[in-house]
Amino acid sequence: MSQPAKFSTGQRINWAMAAFGGQLIQGIYAALLPIFYVDYLGLVESANVIYMIQIVYVLVNAFNDPIFGFLSDKSRSKKGRRIPFMRYTAPFLGLTFILVWFSPGLSSGEAAIFWWMVIITCLYDTAYTIIFLVYSALLPEITENEEERQGMKIMASFFSLIGMVLGLIIPDIFRQMSMFLLQMSMIGVGLIGAALIMYTTYKFKERPEFTQVDEPLGLIEAIKATFSRKSFLVIVSANFMAILIQSLIIGSLYFVADYITQGDTLLLLVAIFLPLILGIWFVPKLTKKWGVVRTNQYLLALAGSGLVLLFFFTDSMFPSELIYLPLLLAGFGFVGPLVLNDIMFFQVTDEDELKTGVRREAAFFGINALITKPAQSLAIVIPTALLVVSGFVPRIGDVLQPQPDSAILAIRLFIGLIPGIALILASLILILYPLKGEHWAQIQKDILILHDEKHKKLEEMTRE
Repeated sequence: MSQPAKFSTGQRINWAMAAFGGQLIQGIYAALLPIFYVDYLGLVESANVIYMIQIVYVLVNAFNDPIFGFLSDKSRSKKGRRIPFMRYTAPFLGLTFILVWFSPGLSSGEAAIFWWMVIITCLYDTAYTIIFLVYSALLPEITENEEERQGMKIMASFFSLIGMVLGLIIPDIFRQMSMFLLQMSMIGVGLIGAALIMYTTYKFKERPEFTQVDEPLGLIEAIKATFSRKSFLVIVSANFMAILIQSLIIGSLYFVADYITQGDTLLLLVAIFLPLILGIWFVPKLTKKWGVVRTNQYLLALAGSGLVLLFFFTDSMFPSELIYLPLLLAGFGFVGPLVLNDIMFFQVTDEDELKTGVRREAAFFGINALITKPAQSLAIVIPTALLVVSGFVPRIGDVLQPQPDSAILAIRLFIGLIPGIALILASLILILYPLKGEHWAQIQKDILILHDEKHKKLEEMTRE
């Protein structure tokens, strides 16, 4: 039996460059967009425009994930079914990201903002979907070893976090200077992020047996097989909660810094990301002790508890310094969904390959996105709706306005209590996940045997 591929530290860093570039872009997009809509474009009194943008965004972009997932799985290109999608879409991702921040202002009319943001954000999301759908699908194909998968994922997660932190710091620096400088910085970020993604595509090759030996399933058959996997339905339900929380927290930090702590965003970033960055290196030790599923459950529960505490500690009756304690707890807990959700998706695709005979990671990641994509829009709609009903007062120029107590309560709700409850629910959902213990150990053995058979068949095809 052949041994799964193993990777050096340098190879893991090469793999992580795409994650770094993508998260540098996506981190800014997720963090800046909510306050860009409400505060910079001044749409707090035209919230229906934001709601309509998000409705169209969900309807259009929820379906591009499974479409491109199935297209990637069915591709028979000699260059591969994953890497070409990444390489040639990266420049388009950088361009559409840049254009988001050049939206016309309210003086041009609500219709101008609506059409600009609908078209550009939908194109941006399609490009991001194509790249990171196939990026996620490629990892479990290049090695079957779960420890190697974790090692590659941990390195990618580490650089993702660095990109996310920079994605929060960069706009925070330039938005305090002028809108022009903010836009110029976004041009630089778009170019650098796209270049890093392309760099990774030249450092790895795909395994040809999955393109040349596997016979792709038909669309209807593939959809039925996907939804028949209990393991997939469980992890995608938990993942919905995790994505909602990630988007809510990132998109809310500027509100917390501006209107609750009235201090530097950097301190909030340190409180969340320092334990997160340090925590990812403990994941292998935790999974060896408890396994992937149980470790994820414990970390989700810890993060949820920290966010619930955050809701209470942001009350004016507590000293403002206490806000950093629950953020530290939540930050360490976020390690779970950041690293382990994808590892569990890899387990699902291994199980599925044994039953269908075909590797089709992209289909699973595509359907996952179809189900979880609304979470990203909810992360914009929830704060907007709460701020509208609470009487939030948008800034005038660069001057922040005093807020009523109801607006402060709204911010506390969408930064603490709502995401905290969602993460605790995600932890409970994972009780139903079936791929663990001896059952999962047997799947790992069987998948290596199947891949040996496919490799031998590829050699026979090549000789013929």
